[in-house]
Amino acid sequence: MKFIQAICLSLALVAGVPSIKVQAQNGTGYFLHTVTKGQSLYSIASMYNVTVDDIVRMNPNSREQIRAGQALKIPQHSSNNQKEQFHTIQAGETLYKLTVKYNVTAQEICQANPGLSASNFRIGQVIAIPTSSGDKQEVMAPKKEETPAQQEKWREMHKVQRKETIFSISREYGLTEEELIAANPELRVKKLKKGTFLFIPYPQKGQSVAASKSVVDVQAPSNEELFRKNEITHKKYATIRAAVMLPFSKSSSRNDEQSRMVEFYEGFLMAVDSLKHQGISLDIYTYDTKGTAAGLQSVLSQNNLKGMDIIFGPVNQEEIPVLAEFAKKNKARLVIPFSPKVNQVFNNPYVYQVNTPQSYLYSEVYEHYIRKFGKTNVVFVDDGSQAADKLDFIKGMKTELKDKGVPFKQIQLGMELDPMRVIAAMDTLKENIFIPISGKSSTLTKVLPHLTQVRREHPNFNMHLFGYPEWQTYTQDFLASFYELDTYFYSSFYTNNLFPAAISFTQSYRRWFSKDMANTFPKYGMLGFDIGYFFLKGLAMHGSDIEENLHRVQVTPIQTGFKFERVNNWGGFINRKVFFVHFAKDFELIKLDFE
Repeated sequence: MKFIQAICLSLALVAGVPSIKVQAQNGTGYFLHTVTKGQSLYSIASMYNVTVDDIVRMNPNSREQIRAGQALKIPQHSSNNQKEQFHTIQAGETLYKLTVKYNVTAQEICQANPGLSASNFRIGQVIAIPTSSGDKQEVMAPKKEETPAQQEKWREMHKVQRKETIFSISREYGLTEEELIAANPELRVKKLKKGTFLFIPYPQKGQSVAASKSVVDVQAPSNEELFRKNEITHKKYATIRAAVMLPFSKSSSRNDEQSRMVEFYEGFLMAVDSLKHQGISLDIYTYDTKGTAAGLQSVLSQNNLKGMDIIFGPVNQEEIPVLAEFAKKNKARLVIPFSPKVNQVFNNPYVYQVNTPQSYLYSEVYEHYIRKFGKTNVVFVDDGSQAADKLDFIKGMKTELKDKGVPFKQIQLGMELDPMRVIAAMDTLKENIFIPISGKSSTLTKVLPHLTQVRREHPNFNMHLFGYPEWQTYTQDFLASFYELDTYFYSSFYTNNLFPAAISFTQSYRRWFSKDMANTFPKYGMLGFDIGYFFLKGLAMHGSDIEENLHRVQVTPIQTGFKFERVNNWGGFINRKVFFVHFAKDFELIKLDFE
């Protein structure tokens, strides 16, 4: 077996409005995007190659806030240089009908939308329509002339108002209830909710079922047939070719970064060794990018890189667009381990972003919080410092609590102890969650004495402290208070040094490299191991079908959790895994996994 080929590196081996009219989508105008959990205006703009201001101009209230389920108008600019346009799937449309409408093949649409399948081809989904190749490979059924009502299967969108019902909305538009439900199948299983948008179809006007069916010949292929025909042939890898591209060179200005990258790579090598002992064949190519775009370009000029199955890196922001474009051109998966801002993930199906973007991370935290603490009394605690490090988190949390009907208050606590202010904000008959509005150590120094005094004077009060990932770095200073206040914090990475897996890895790392890992959060050696093991094991298990089987990659990470979801039908994957870490009153440390 080929184990490691170190190239360019020896170092590491040694050391909303009520109603929206629909415009034609294939001309200058707009299409509709339904906001999903975690999306921000910035991420949506990145998906469609428009600016935030472009979206705000068409959706004036969106700058203040957008919510999951909301429909946004997205401007569609037509130009000769545009490689693709976007289409919102309407009621009655099929993949075949879109090939006719846009004069492209089903294969071209499938290739442009690797996340699209027969199972998720549904009303309201946006897909990318590539420029026609002009060479139709598929036999098309004859197209019948369409009436205006048939050209648009839904005529507008309706924003649900308070106290509206399916009956009242269907009557408003002259529909039957069944017609409205047929255009919005989710109504069969979900309740009508204020603020959501419904597709309003044209009424059937007494047409028979047969007359209202497909406007094309009945022999037109189904979605299942076309998607099955255009499936990519499954490929198993006899030997997985993987490249690691990180800045290893020593620099007086980047000594810390260089040592972290070496530690990450050392952990990665330990994962490779573990997989080797499982009989998995790997070729590992390692490159020093020197932390610059020029250094990366020099690496990419080497011909053997074009055959990689997967690439790990880079670190610096200016290198990401270059390497992402290379990966897309050569159809190699690109795993970006560190950066929380990877715009390319929204338009490149080969990109995996491990470090969760803030808006997606917060949306996961809110969901898990409501699941765990949905019937509590929430008290936000201001220490008077005017710190703004958690402004977005607190704003989003308050909105989520308000939407779910969870009561909350906000109090200010200074250096002078005032337990009565804490008690006055509590509901002594319920569970109470205290959330500081800053994650800084100085905030904890001011807030914790108030809360611990109330705990000691009233041990029967049901109270908890809830906070932030950086609290991991303060554990030594506040450990006793964390346990006393039954504390929780969220994080996408965490390990208890007393966990058996952590102990075993730490001992192995010391044997391998004759040193201990740096005391950082996260620990980069564990991060390198977890990322390398997850992806290389996944490729060994599922081959080229790994994208369809990410949830089946059976590994137990030491520190970093993985829950990759595709951001849209034509983009890449974002890691949305979040843990809650619980310092229980009985001095037990628990890592809560919500999956």
